Amino acid sequence: MSTNTDVKPSLRFGQVVIGPPGSGKTTYCQGMREFLTTMGRKVVVVNMDPANEGIPYPCAVDVSELITLDDVMDSLKLGPNGGLLYCMQYLEANLDWLETKLKQHSDCYFLFDCPGQVELYTHQSSVKNIFTQLGKWNFRLTAVHIVDSHYCADPAKFISVLCTSLSTMLHVELPHVNVLSKMDLIEQYGKLAFNLDFYTEVMDLTYLLDHLAADPFFKKFRHLNEKLAEVIQDYSLVSFVPLNVQDKESMIQVLRAVDKANGYCFGDLEERNLQAMMSAAVGADFQFNSTLGVEERYVESGGRSVEEEMMEL
Repeated sequence: MSTNTDVKPSLRFGQVVIGPPGSGKTTYCQGMREFLTTMGRKVVVVNMDPANEGIPYPCAVDVSELITLDDVMDSLKLGPNGGLLYCMQYLEANLDWLETKLKQHSDCYFLFDCPGQVELYTHQSSVKNIFTQLGKWNFRLTAVHIVDSHYCADPAKFISVLCTSLSTMLHVELPHVNVLSKMDLIEQYGKLAFNLDFYTEVMDLTYLLDHLAADPFFKKFRHLNEKLAEVIQDYSLVSFVPLNVQDKESMIQVLRAVDKANGYCFGDLEERNLQAMMSAAVGADFQFNSTLGVEERYVESGGRSVEEEMMEL
């Protein structure tokens, strides 16, 4: 590991994109790279996933050059989960390789496409230590935690998502933005019980517990669910930004949240490009600055209020 701190590198901003497998991390990195390039930012994408094959974006730094999951599984006879843990430990032990690769790119905005194993961000410390070292190299990073939006349609899964998001926020220790991805598919597996802002702002979860108790299977776990909800609300840290990666307006909302979290400031040229893109993408009367706008676009109206839902329960 390099310990040379005589010359501190210039300040560099970026995002570490994390989340469960299949949540859309690589698609997000590809879409955000194209979006930022259009705005005028010089973007470098770093693939931190040794199991990521068929990368759809130009990859400036690829951890597969150092180690791959297939090689680890074959040589050490490990499964995919144990192999991925070993890969991250190996990368942590060879951070000088990563530092050398990153030094080749100056005055850039970085996107780190990270592995999808949840334990890496809730229990195991290698990824956290790598992020900490990036901070020592003068990176100002925001953790973008991506989860599938369709989990909102299942109260039990949504509580699990909240617990995972909270645990990740506390363990990773970076400025954090939670993102509900694939908003265009939010009701693919069922209707939402409440308005979208109930889920994005994580409002009073007692309503969700009452809805969950309507299921005979979960009724006997009501006390456990209440305690989980109390932990989530006591910390009061988790909220979500809705995202459809093909929708420029929702990409702008996510980017603003990320830039606010890590302190990035727009340059004049970039701001002009952003305004030009907005003018070309949508009419002047269209506003996409609230969750209500997202809900109207992607969620079918059920015609019933939260109070009516509760009366039915």
